[in-house]
Amino acid sequence: MNDFIEFNKEEQEVNLMPPLVWAYIGDCVYELYIRTKLVNETKLKPHALHIEAIKKVKAKAQAETLKNIYEELTEKEKDIVRRGRNAENHHLPKNANVQDYMYATAFEALIGYLYLTKQNNRLKEIFNKI
Repeated sequence: MNDFIEFNKEEQEVNLMPPLVWAYIGDCVYELYIRTKLVNETKLKPHALHIEAIKKVKAKAQAETLKNIYEELTEKEKDIVRRGRNAENHHLPKNANVQDYMYATAFEALIGYLYLTKQNNRLKEIFNKI
């Protein structure tokens, strides 16, 4: 990821954040990754870009992505996923079942945690596997 926006908290502080904060940031980071990838790899017009991005960032797709990479995660990353999945979220998903939504939140928490702790190489490794 680019360093154009500096996040200035230490890993200890990030560890104390609620997992839903990780997921909040992870949602943004993942969507930016997907949108950038689509712009780089296609010649689609904006509406078509949006349609394609939605296919990748919707809860069901994120839950499936997490299941596909889960065995390749470190124990620490699996713990982050567990914390994200078990976070008490009072938001009811509109276009997803509850289980997919929980796993999508877990995936976003992982992405957000890696971003916030500046583990950019690991983030790139995971994105390359997707």
